[in-house]
Amino acid sequence: MKFHPFFLLLLLFLTGFLAADSISPNEAKLKKSKLPKIKKENHVLLLKTSNFDRALKETKYLLVKFYVTLSQSSQNFSQEFAEAARQLRKEAPRIQFGKMDVTHQPDLRKEFNIQTFPTVKFFVNGSREDPRDCKGVRKASTFITWVKRRTGPSTVLINSTDQAEAIIKSDDLAVIGFFRELHHDSVEVLSETARDVPEMPFGVTASEDICANYGIQRNSLVVFKKGKPVHNEVLEDGAQNKLGLTRLIKTFTLDLVTEYNIETSVKIFDVPVENHILLFTPTNSETFNEIYENYQFAAAQFRGKMLFVLVDTNEARNGRIFEYFRIRDIDVPAVRILNLTSDAKYKMPADEVTVENIKEFCQSYLNGKAKQHLSSEEIPPDWDKTPVKVLVGKNFNSIIFNKTMTVFVMFYAPWSHECRKLLLVWDKLGEQYKSHKDVMIAKIDVTANDIVSVGLDRYPFFTLFPAGAELREVAYTGEYTLEAFSEFLEEQRKMGAGEQGTTSNRNNPDMQMETLSTQYENLGSFCPEVKWNHRVEIVSNTLFS
Repeated sequence: MKFHPFFLLLLLFLTGFLAADSISPNEAKLKKSKLPKIKKENHVLLLKTSNFDRALKETKYLLVKFYVTLSQSSQNFSQEFAEAARQLRKEAPRIQFGKMDVTHQPDLRKEFNIQTFPTVKFFVNGSREDPRDCKGVRKASTFITWVKRRTGPSTVLINSTDQAEAIIKSDDLAVIGFFRELHHDSVEVLSETARDVPEMPFGVTASEDICANYGIQRNSLVVFKKGKPVHNEVLEDGAQNKLGLTRLIKTFTLDLVTEYNIETSVKIFDVPVENHILLFTPTNSETFNEIYENYQFAAAQFRGKMLFVLVDTNEARNGRIFEYFRIRDIDVPAVRILNLTSDAKYKMPADEVTVENIKEFCQSYLNGKAKQHLSSEEIPPDWDKTPVKVLVGKNFNSIIFNKTMTVFVMFYAPWSHECRKLLLVWDKLGEQYKSHKDVMIAKIDVTANDIVSVGLDRYPFFTLFPAGAELREVAYTGEYTLEAFSEFLEEQRKMGAGEQGTTSNRNNPDMQMETLSTQYENLGSFCPEVKWNHRVEIVSNTLFS
């Protein structure tokens, strides 16, 4: 059979082309081996945008710490993260730890919804879709437990009383689920809860003998503290959820009443209870023991619903908390409730700190009947006599929401060095516009006045309230210079008050706005996944500096 010369040439060409394009398995392996390994620092992969996808593909389980260079994350956090990576290096090589600087990576921060720093996320099977948040974990041992429970069973199956006792005595806190059978919805809920509470061991059993030994007759969750049962929660199908159990169990990591200080602040905010009640009193007063006993007795009845915190008013480092809650010396002892969802504060109506008064206050709040407490300074007689007008809570709304004047307001905190520096610039802006009858430059001290009309979480914060019939606000997001402030104001005036702007700079880590002074001042919104855990680390250095 003869072939036309053209077809022979075409066959030779295709054969050579395919041969040149094909690579044998050995050649492919050799080519892959020539890629440089991703560098590590203290057993932690040094990740960047150019090698991130490769790290995901080469690693089945990857725990990544995202950080910014200006973050105030403690050195201890980094050391614990690295120590966990070191310990798991040989024990579980398929689990890798990495860290990535996202200071100048806005797209990456947006993709993974990174709003606080450091943020730790867990990636599985090379996918960058829906990584799991690792929240509230700060110790090496807890990091290890957390990832193990994500890559294997989260609870231990208990088959004997001796095994149960070993788990109970293995740590200060332990949780055991007693069930009639393991094919129960509550077993799955408990297992999911265990994945989010790596601080303590979890066990489950369906042994009748073990249940009888501990006097358990119904499906129950029992919390053990220092070897003794401290809480028994009956579990019914559909009656509990993961968040509810997490709240309940994590409250036992604290005492019934926890004194607020540098050691306990992180623990307080690791507990996903959004309602905090605070007792402000000097711990050396003659009436302290009686007040504390009343407070503690009431706390037992609201465990899991409210977190009871004690603030010693004799502790100088608590001064900024007093500022935030507007607590004066003549007010103590004082009781306040803070809702972390809305940042709303409530004042106990009664003056005496008795068990009955505390219980009535808490129940009234939980029933939605407590009245929100708002503070305001008195209106200064000369509030409008200087180029920069002085606003307080009592005159704020009436001034900014008028129809004839554009009001540009600086929200500041006196303790902030950045605020004090910018007040001088603000005074110059006031001088520049003091002759303009349709423009007012104003300021308000946010540590002495509660404002509910605008959302504030960092200071200094600048907002323009345009003149006109509509009640609108335009957040300033430019540079903090006299020229920039003036240019922004003129642009808004030319636009006829313009369009409503963005609401804040809070998601821009490059903006050097100081965080509010305490954990209780900058928590943002609470949600079932407890998205505010890491903020404690950002602001605690400010509080205790």
